Parts: sequence; structure tokens; C-alpha cells
Amino acid sequence: MTDAPVDVTVRDDREASRYEAWDADTLAGFARYLRVGESVIVFVHTEVDPAFEGRGIGSQLATFALDDARARGLAVVPQCPFFARFIQRHPEYADLVAEGPA
Repeated sequence: MTDAPVDVTVRDDREASRYEAWDADTLAGFARYLRVGESVIVFVHTEVDPAFEGRGIGSQLATFALDDARARGLAVVPQCPFFARFIQRHPEYADLVAEGPA
């Protein structure tokens, strides 16, 4: 594979509690989450297949997941270091971060 950006399809696999990024029929990465009650989502781990690293997969996952959280009215706990850094670099998502313990 080249280092060119990949436009993936991201979806929420609620049974697996993770957002998945697919390049055709290949799982390129995922962001695992936990739901706390009806109003909080905790992002706990993000992983990108090494074959897809450096190609924007993690950013596409985070953008989709955070936009989905906003649309569903969920507060976000960025326990995963990737999500925490992403939100720091993209302050338009800072308002989603839950205040205090989840």
C-alpha cells in the first residue's frame, strides 16, 4: 500500500461497541467505546492496522465518532490518548467533553 490518504467507510458496530473504518472489505481500524448510562460515551482505545497507519484513518474514525456523539446528544470521555489529543487539536469538539466523573 502507498501512503496516500484513504477514504474509508466508518460505521458504528454497536454489538462490538466500536466504530469501525473499512476500506472496501478490509478493516482498517477501530475505536472501542463504553456507554455509561444513556448520555455518556467513553472512548477507551483506538487502533489502526499497520498497513493503514499515517493515512488519516484515525482522524476519520474520531471525526465520525465525535460527530455521531454530538448528533445523539452524548457527552464524551476521551480516555483513549488518541481521542484526547484529537480533541485538543480540534477544539470544535471540546464542548462534547463530559465535566467531572462519568
